[in-house]
Order: sequence, then C-alpha cells, then structure tokens
Amino acid sequence: MTGVTRAEYCVIACAEAWRGGGEILASPMGLIPSVGARLARLTFAPDLLLTDGEALLVRPDGTVEGWLPYRQHLALVTGGRRHVMMGASQLDRYGNQNISCIGDWERPKRQLLGVRGAPVNTLNNPTSYWVPRHSRRVFVEKVDMVCGVGYDHAAGARFHRIPRVVSDLGVLDFATPDRSMRLASLHPGVTVEQVVEATGFTLGIPAEVPYTREPTAEELRLIREVLDPAGHRAREVAA
Repeated sequence: MTGVTRAEYCVIACAEAWRGGGEILASPMGLIPSVGARLARLTFAPDLLLTDGEALLVRPDGTVEGWLPYRQHLALVTGGRRHVMMGASQLDRYGNQNISCIGDWERPKRQLLGVRGAPVNTLNNPTSYWVPRHSRRVFVEKVDMVCGVGYDHAAGARFHRIPRVVSDLGVLDFATPDRSMRLASLHPGVTVEQVVEATGFTLGIPAEVPYTREPTAEELRLIREVLDPAGHRAREVAA
C-alpha cells in the first residue's frame, strides 16, 4: 500500500497519544481521533479501554466486552486513568483551550459549545487535542475564555498533563522549560514556515524537526480496510 494521505498521518499521530498508557480509558472526540484510538488498541496498546460513550466497554469492532457504570467511569475520570482527546475552538501557547465563546464573555460575538466537562477533563486526567484546521483563529495568543486548563493555570493539579496537540500540519507538545507549546513533528509535505505562519503566537522550534512517523503496512491495512473502509477520514483532512 502506497500514497499515505495527510489524514492517515493524522490518524497515526493521534494513535501515538495512547502509546504506553497501559490499561486506561480512551475518550477520543472526532472521527480521526476515534480511528486513532481503535488503531492503537489493535496494534501497540492492547490494554487500552474503549467505550461506546454511554455505559459499555467495546472492542474496536464495536462488540461489547464489558460494563462501565457511571460511578466507575467517574473514578477513572478523577483518578488520572483516562486520556481524552478533545477538540478546540481556541488554544494558546500554554495549552489553555476555549470551546465556550468568541469575544468577551459578557457579550460574546459567537456562542460555542459551552464549557461542559473541559475543566474536569484537563485537571483530572491527561488531555490531548485534535485540530483539523491549523490556523491563527485556533492557535491564538490568549483564549477568550479558559475551558480546558493549560499549564499556566494548573498548579497543584495532580493528574494534569497535555501529552500532545495534533493538527492537520503536525504534532505539537509542551516539552519546554516553561511548558509552552513547541513543534514536535511535521506531517510529510508540510514545512516549518507553514506551521509558523498558521500559528498566532511564537512557537518553540527545535533545531531539527522530525516528520511524523510513517504508518506500517499493517496499520495502513487496518485504517483502510477495517477501521474506516468508507474513507470518512478524508472529510476531516482532505490533503
């Protein structure tokens, strides 16, 4: 299988968020993160727990393998044993996320999804982010409202961690002395200059930026024939 698409690199980058996590609950939000979590379970993270979003634990093919009552779900949420991959309308250099409103909170220009569970997610278990369109509208100097908590607001939070941000251009993380965002990898075909131009704050740029790893032949087969045979991933990332 040849001709790896940008969407497939994004699936691989999302899957890697759960590498080495052990028996934790994956909570991916969005198609490409969901395909990534299921791919991780089928390959390098066999202990990963997947949920139907309600009360059941499921296998990658959707068949039921267990029951997850709400009280047990909350125990996982508040004890650091869940890794969420959320979306973001805005993200700043320290990983603060906004999904509530654009503009001043008292008189917003646009009402969005609302704060919902973002504070609990980010303070109590690892949270990564998926951004299908990397732009200055999303990657901003300062979010209009803090929903998901970034590193500069997380003092004392035992389980707070933002392992990675995956966008259609590359992977970003916070492996810097001040926990500000840096460019960790580029998807093949993307340049550092493109990422810098599409980001509304100064990113940390290593001397050498690697490319996001190639999928194996088996991973490509699983993505294309088992997990997303209809090719819906191209609707999120077309390049």
